[in-house]
Amino acid sequence: MPTSADTRDAAQATGTAAFSKFMSVLQLIADAAGPPTIAQLAAHSGYPRPTVYRIVGALIGEGLVIESPRGATFELGPRLLTLASRSWERSDLRVAATDALQTLRDATQETVHLAVRSGTEMVYIEKLESPHAVRMASRIGTRVTLYSSSVGKAYLAALDPRARDALLQGLVLERFTPNTIVEPAALAAELDATRARGHAEDREENEAQIFCYGCVIPGPDGEPVACISVSIPLFRRSATPEETYVAPLRAACRAVAARLTPMWRSGQ
Repeated sequence: MPTSADTRDAAQATGTAAFSKFMSVLQLIADAAGPPTIAQLAAHSGYPRPTVYRIVGALIGEGLVIESPRGATFELGPRLLTLASRSWERSDLRVAATDALQTLRDATQETVHLAVRSGTEMVYIEKLESPHAVRMASRIGTRVTLYSSSVGKAYLAALDPRARDALLQGLVLERFTPNTIVEPAALAAELDATRARGHAEDREENEAQIFCYGCVIPGPDGEPVACISVSIPLFRRSATPEETYVAPLRAACRAVAARLTPMWRSGQ
């Protein structure tokens, strides 16, 4: 006969499953190239349409999703954007990186990103645009892979080999351009080379005609906590990348790490 503990555990499991479905639909709306329809959400989530209708209705009720002006499609709502904004504004990492990112963007005259790991991807939590007319299509919240982006490769290369291998085992290596590394042995060799030289390179692996340099920000324990990248249209790439991009990038990461350490210690 079920005990009260069994009943409680079952309720918790049911609640967790329901929450997971809500988050899956919310993530699909966030990641969509344009506001998706119920049919598209059902197709990508694998949930029945009635289930998706209920989830979207609940998300709308909480202000996390709104119906787009064109109707019958959905986009992120003001409450979610407010929560995200408050999170970024209060982030020790983002605060510590502000001046260094500005200095790096001004020194390179190119777009810079601050990224953190989120599961098997990296997500941009800050972006400073290049002053040039040709810019990157990315935005805050954009997710990129660990294996094809400079921030991802920098992060992987900085990990303990055992932790790195555990992450790599869970990756599906999809080809985005002819340059994307999708062979496990080749990727392992690339990460070893990245670790040896101290910075990562995305050589048109994530997006055609875009070359990126990435470097890790280490925490007080030496483990990677975030990465910074410089993204350059290939036609504008300097003939002296080490001094033009890599040296300022490394300096930016050192500056952020130096600011983070006392901030974290004061919070202990």
